[in-house]
Amino acid sequence: MEGVAFDNHPSGRFSAAAFGVLGLNIFVVVWGALVRASGSGAGCGDHWPLCNGVVVPQAPAIQTIIEFTHRVTSGLALAAAVALCIWCFRAFPPKSQVRFAAVLSTAFLFAEALLGAGLVLLRYVGANASAGRAAYLSAHLTITLLLLASLASASWLARKPGLPARWRGVPVLLRIAGVAIILVSATGAIAALGDTLFPAQSLASGWKQDFSAASNFLLRLRVFHPVLAIAAGIFLGIVTLRIVRRERITRHARNFGVAVLLLVALQLWAGAMNLGMLAPVWMQLVHLLLADLLWIALVLFCLELAQSTELPAQRQGRPAAPPPEKISGKRTSVPAHQ
Repeated sequence: MEGVAFDNHPSGRFSAAAFGVLGLNIFVVVWGALVRASGSGAGCGDHWPLCNGVVVPQAPAIQTIIEFTHRVTSGLALAAAVALCIWCFRAFPPKSQVRFAAVLSTAFLFAEALLGAGLVLLRYVGANASAGRAAYLSAHLTITLLLLASLASASWLARKPGLPARWRGVPVLLRIAGVAIILVSATGAIAALGDTLFPAQSLASGWKQDFSAASNFLLRLRVFHPVLAIAAGIFLGIVTLRIVRRERITRHARNFGVAVLLLVALQLWAGAMNLGMLAPVWMQLVHLLLADLLWIALVLFCLELAQSTELPAQRQGRPAAPPPEKISGKRTSVPAHQ
């Protein structure tokens, strides 16, 4: 790419577009949480994809506006992902990891659309407090995280199309931390549903609800989320700090690691505030937004570690083979045994 500004290069434009689609999907995710927290899931009735039987609702109530906005933005996000995938197949060669990430993001968006339709058609909205709704929301949020990871990967990988990710460079403990974050998010969906359907009048009454045998199962499960969140946050923080303190990681990897540490601290603070303030809607949205940003930072941190430009011998602490030498104007590789 010598002599060409990367931002004007097709890979740079694709990366920027993928980042834009990622931003759109973050908005859709947070707005979807508003739909649940405001009780607007039934704003379009049990019709899908139509809203109350029509394409565009007339004189809609506020709940209908919130739900209809979510459907429109979700449709735009799906169309953008499909367009991004088509562009990717035109811009990158076969077997490109960018292609794989773009295809995954499109597949996850279609899965999100089907789950969203299922929530409406099965009437897992409003005051529904069934186990089916809890399972749907947990699956919905898990797929959302995989979608965000795919889009973030597509954007990042497009900037380094010649360097395939070597996932062996990602420490096992960091992978475990990533799985823990997904588990915490799934339990967070259940906790948020319990907060919405069974709001506590005080912190003390909320604790009594959590441990009462007469309470709905959503309330009895709610207590697991903060416990898992604190444990996973501390674990992720310790693992990330150990990696950041290494001397052989790249500057960009270190920056993403620092971002992960800051977002872990912010997320734990937001969780405490959400609990102490009895989960107001705006705080739930902030909490979810920080969770999404933390997840994306973790994915990019792992990608930086996976796409190290160091030679295998350097990573293993052995001296690397000398670089190719020029002999009589021709480039000749030095055998590894010399």
